[in-house]
Amino acid sequence: MRLNKLNKVGSPYAMREAAHIRRWILVGDLVWTVFAFMAAGYFRYGNSWDETTYYAVYALLPFLAVSLALWGVLFYRMKLDGFEGGWWLPSVASGLFLAVVGQMSLLLAAAYLTRQYVSRLALAYYGLLLFPGFLLVRHVVRRSLRGRHACGDVCRVVIAGSGHIAREIASKIANHPEMLCRVVGFLFPEDRADDNIAAERSSASLHDVSTLEVTDLLSSRQVNELIVALPQPATAELVRLATRCQQRGIGVSVVPQPYELYLSRPRLLDLDGLPILKLCEPSTSSVFLQAKRAVDIAVGGVLFVFSLFIIVPSALVLRISKGRGFQWDTRCGLNFEQFKMLRLNVERNAFYESRFERLLDRFSVTELPQLWNVLKGDMSLVGPRPEPPARTRRYTPWEQRRLSVRPGMTGLAQVRGLREEHSSEAKSRLDLQYLLSPSLLTDFSILLQTIWTLATRQASARRASDTRSTVVEIRRPTTPVAHFDEEVDPRADRAQSGAD
Repeated sequence: MRLNKLNKVGSPYAMREAAHIRRWILVGDLVWTVFAFMAAGYFRYGNSWDETTYYAVYALLPFLAVSLALWGVLFYRMKLDGFEGGWWLPSVASGLFLAVVGQMSLLLAAAYLTRQYVSRLALAYYGLLLFPGFLLVRHVVRRSLRGRHACGDVCRVVIAGSGHIAREIASKIANHPEMLCRVVGFLFPEDRADDNIAAERSSASLHDVSTLEVTDLLSSRQVNELIVALPQPATAELVRLATRCQQRGIGVSVVPQPYELYLSRPRLLDLDGLPILKLCEPSTSSVFLQAKRAVDIAVGGVLFVFSLFIIVPSALVLRISKGRGFQWDTRCGLNFEQFKMLRLNVERNAFYESRFERLLDRFSVTELPQLWNVLKGDMSLVGPRPEPPARTRRYTPWEQRRLSVRPGMTGLAQVRGLREEHSSEAKSRLDLQYLLSPSLLTDFSILLQTIWTLATRQASARRASDTRSTVVEIRRPTTPVAHFDEEVDPRADRAQSGAD
């Protein structure tokens, strides 16, 4: 058996394919970089070139070489292939935008420091062409991958398990087309089915088979990979199942137990053939915290000044119509410490008495006064959204990790469409994913994604996800029964894939 991390689950073929696709995306980026450079020269100088024009273009060639090398570094450092976060358009676009802005800033700084004459207008054309071209490269790759999925050129996966980890694996695989995998079913013991599986009994086929028949069943369904995500430790029965699958050419991957989502960063160690999963506690440096606080004060202060032109008139209208313009909500912040969060006096998810209140809530104008909390230090611009004490008291141990950092006005859960009415567990999965690798670039990316989310909130209202799939029960060797219906590929949460 081989041991894979949750975010790297899949057959070796699928993982090689993902790495191959990343390299092709980088090649596409570099080719577009050269094309953008040539087009910028054409836009700047036109068709009539003289000796002076050739000299000006020749002076730009070192900047092209530096740009190609710099983009190769940024591509892997910032994970600009688009796979991070499940090919979600706002995340991909914001990451590319920040990378292009950073690259062009370095090129312009280099032009100034070297005191060489280069056409700033040509560099401007060059920078403006990079961003849409990089997006186009990823769009073409995604369309190609979706075509391969539609043609069935994928690794067929069955997940052994029915709990939240099994569901999380299915959701992530559906959100990562570059893996070229498709979940075609679940395996679970009869007494281990969760409520979600039980609710699907009326709409999806359940197949009762003995454990000894499972390998025959998987082979008949042309399954390529079995992912074991059962909550109990490995038993002799499970080891026999894994051995039989490998003998039939079916790959086997295992999610280690015990496992809780996003609690730590795993690293696989191979000790003379014995797989050991090392759980590394993510740490945040004091330098990053100080830089993050400086950004909160600088950016938050500027936003607060400009937002006063919206906050003050809105508060006056609410005071006239409702008798009070603001309200203070009690929230839990860093290390369970309670604080008063300022917001406009509009109830969430209530029957609005006026269209004005509905617009304030729809575009989150009600939350703008929290910039005051950011300046005070109760909150940050980016971080897990604070929740009431009554809700935090019901947190599970892994959900309590949301309170290990200063809460934010916006966060990864909010830009994926999750709001106050959604479950704490759903939001914690994304918030803790952010906590594993916090950075200022990630914060700026989330701020850009927030603008997209607010602009498209009405069109991308979150719907209930459709997770129908073929479900298979593993019973103890008794009377085997098997039924099959048309399989349905499980789809991911609309909050993550809707914007694609």
